[in-house]
This record gives sequence, structure tokens and C-alpha cells, in this order.
Amino acid sequence: MPRQEEERIPPEKCTSMNEVRREIDRIDELMVELLAERFRYVDRAWRIKMGTSEGATVPWRVQQVIDKVRAHAEAKGLPPALAEALWRQMIGWFIQYEEEHLGDGPDKTGS
Repeated sequence: MPRQEEERIPPEKCTSMNEVRREIDRIDELMVELLAERFRYVDRAWRIKMGTSEGATVPWRVQQVIDKVRAHAEAKGLPPALAEALWRQMIGWFIQYEEEHLGDGPDKTGS
């Protein structure tokens, strides 16, 4: 479980690489927790799509997510291009996961 907030050391207060690494490890743990939660929603999405004609790739939704992520990144001082690159990679993986379960992917069609 991640450390409590009062144990957190802001970047500008870190005085050693051990402190920096400990904080990066804390953040990585939180990011994995959030990715696991996001994965559960994607896993649910393909199950809902199974009975519909909607495929795994929904271009307008991908762009909507990217636009929101870029705006949020900019507001938080994160380079929007970095956020976009990470999200496009993640979204691509999730789309492939959905395609495999929906029967649209290369493993199901033989392509």
C-alpha cells in the first residue's frame, strides 16, 4: 500500500537520490493502481460491446481522450506531447485487447 500523504516528500525538498527514488517508486505504485482500475473498465467495455455492432476502435473517442489528456497535462505542467505519447500507447494496447476478445483481432481472424 502507498505511503501516507504526510510521508510524501515534494520534489524540491528531496536532498538525496534515495529520497527521489523512493518518491518515484511511490508514484509508480499509485500509477499501477490507477491503470489496474482503468483496465477493469476496458475489460467491462468489450463485454458490453459483445452484443452490439460497435468495434474496439472508436476513432472519435480516441481523439476525445487524447484532447482531454493533453489539456489536463498542460494544466498540470506536464508536456502534452509526453502525455499524448503515453496515452496513445496505452490506448493501442487496450484496443488490441478488446479486438482479441471481440473477435476482431489478428488472433481471431487469422490475419
